[in-house]
Amino acid sequence: MDVESNQRESEKMVREISPLLKFALELGPLVVFFFANSKGDWLAEKLPVLHEFGGPIFIATGLFMIAAALALAVSWILTRTLPMMPLISGLVVLVFGALTLYLQNDTFIKMKPTIVNTLFGVILLGGLFFGQSLLGYVFNSAFKLTDEGWRKLTLRWGIFFLFLAVLNEVVWRNFSTDTWVAFKVWGTMPITIIFTMAQMPLVMRHSVESLNKDDK
Repeated sequence: MDVESNQRESEKMVREISPLLKFALELGPLVVFFFANSKGDWLAEKLPVLHEFGGPIFIATGLFMIAAALALAVSWILTRTLPMMPLISGLVVLVFGALTLYLQNDTFIKMKPTIVNTLFGVILLGGLFFGQSLLGYVFNSAFKLTDEGWRKLTLRWGIFFLFLAVLNEVVWRNFSTDTWVAFKVWGTMPITIIFTMAQMPLVMRHSVESLNKDDK
């Protein structure tokens, strides 16, 4: 009974986490990254220890790693679980951030979005190739869709992730570091939100609850 009670309590905690808080946990590290890059010299003056990181982009990378780790820790404390996508993204941030700081080469942190988005895209599209709509395993607790709905949504997200990977490559290879950082925060997030909202008609059409209501 104690185990069942703990499981119910954990599920209750997950349900009580507001979408706004989830969004803040995802956006927070990016805002830290943007602020630290734009105010790196000022931060180094206030906290001389930050000089150990290097220039502004390296200070931003170090603080980005810390913020990402804290976001994952807060998510775990509040929900006792770690969402797969933020977890993978956070791990890549730590690995590529460490390489960036150790080698003093910002190419690694700039390639992080490319690596993460390519990984997600390949996994989703690869799953479809083998007849598995993997997105359904990630979001099945949030909403219920038909098999066809999960296939279509998985295909769209797989292609979208690859699009983001290509877009990141175009921006960081052709524009300044400051422009890339600004785009990473204020460009990628709005694009993702718009794309997510654009999928709502598909979600509504293939919602199991909606289909059940229509049958009645």
